[in-house]
Amino acid sequence: MLNLRIYQDIEKEKMTEQTHALTFEIKRRISNTLARSGTIATPHGEIQTPAYIGAATAATMKTLTNAEINELGAQSILSNTYHLMLRPGADLLAKAGGIHRFMNYDKPIYTDSGGFQVFSLGMAYKKGLDATSHTTKGSAENAVMSAEQLTKVDKEGVWFKSHLNGDKIFMTPEYSMELQHQIAADVHMAFDELTSPLAGREQIKSALDTTHAWAERSLRRHVELNAVHLDKGEPLQALFGVVQGAREEDFRRESAAFLGGLTLEDGAQFDGFGIGGTFQPEELPDVLTWINATLPEDKPRHLLGMGAQPADLFLGVEFGCDTFDCVAPTRQARNGALFTYDGRINITNKRFEADFTPIDVACDCYTCQNHTKAYLRHLFKANEVTGMVLASIHNERFVVKTVEDIRQKLNESDTAFWAYKRDFLVQYYGEERARDFLYTSPAAWQ
Repeated sequence: MLNLRIYQDIEKEKMTEQTHALTFEIKRRISNTLARSGTIATPHGEIQTPAYIGAATAATMKTLTNAEINELGAQSILSNTYHLMLRPGADLLAKAGGIHRFMNYDKPIYTDSGGFQVFSLGMAYKKGLDATSHTTKGSAENAVMSAEQLTKVDKEGVWFKSHLNGDKIFMTPEYSMELQHQIAADVHMAFDELTSPLAGREQIKSALDTTHAWAERSLRRHVELNAVHLDKGEPLQALFGVVQGAREEDFRRESAAFLGGLTLEDGAQFDGFGIGGTFQPEELPDVLTWINATLPEDKPRHLLGMGAQPADLFLGVEFGCDTFDCVAPTRQARNGALFTYDGRINITNKRFEADFTPIDVACDCYTCQNHTKAYLRHLFKANEVTGMVLASIHNERFVVKTVEDIRQKLNESDTAFWAYKRDFLVQYYGEERARDFLYTSPAAWQ
């Protein structure tokens, strides 16, 4: 952990050297795939890609300190605009000098737009994302919500209710940008409209058109706010457009083409792209191919909310994604579900009561180097917070290390990547499932 004063001096020096909000350099590609390695450079440092971005929703990775996050090898974290706007408030973060100073974290930070939470948590009393109501006409004033309808979309933005206290809030693309610039992370996401996995093509298309209109408005307001930062000598901030379109090939290609080619009158474009949606691992190859074969090659791509299992990481890399984030590793850890190279285990099972071996002998995390399964099981059974801390350290390191190893093998050679993918996933899932469920290229078995 850096001393706060030392960190502020380093941050000031970095600010004076900045000329771009973000740069991206591709180092190596794997032939006959969309996979690549590279470097994302931000005002707060570089990210070697592919990389797993730790989920720090409320300016913290649950149960972990910044020192522990750094020890795990995380190169960057992602925080959530929706949660931060409600608590502690973007105004307070701005007064603190931005999220880096607020939480005393000196590496790159991403923020999402809050769109997913607006459409999911904003419907806290409904069941499923299909509860969203859409309107094609009207304004903020006449987009009125009933007691049963907690989210309502019109062309200007979306009304939603806070899941904390029920306050009614109107979110527009411009407001999302203003909030994110107050939070002052390095990379933001444009405000988009989420569609339900159960939605039909007509609803998906309507949401896609709204997302594209909001993307342009987000980019315009972002450029205006960056001009203010430049005048003040503050760090520039980057903006990613978010590709939507559910599981429809034509819509995904349309979204990637629109966002990838969107250019304002002054030449401003998105600095990179987020990929939104909910997928099963077997859907990733097709959906990511539609998107990443269409997006510009020279800009980074972030797969939002993916990394709940190792298959997501390997497929994401193979099909052209550079970074990933997911709350699942620490969430699962807090519930006693732990990753091992032989598959996931539940540490509360009786069979671990007298197991005095580490969670995984091949893991280099603090937990595995210092504690046993029996001890962790005891902590969970006794409802001790320390159990969740140690489990979170392990799961997060497991995912970060997996992507580190993927990157290392990718940079080494095509053969090394395929061999590592095969060996890892066969050990984790078993050979039959690995063949039938995870492998998409015959080269994996050569």
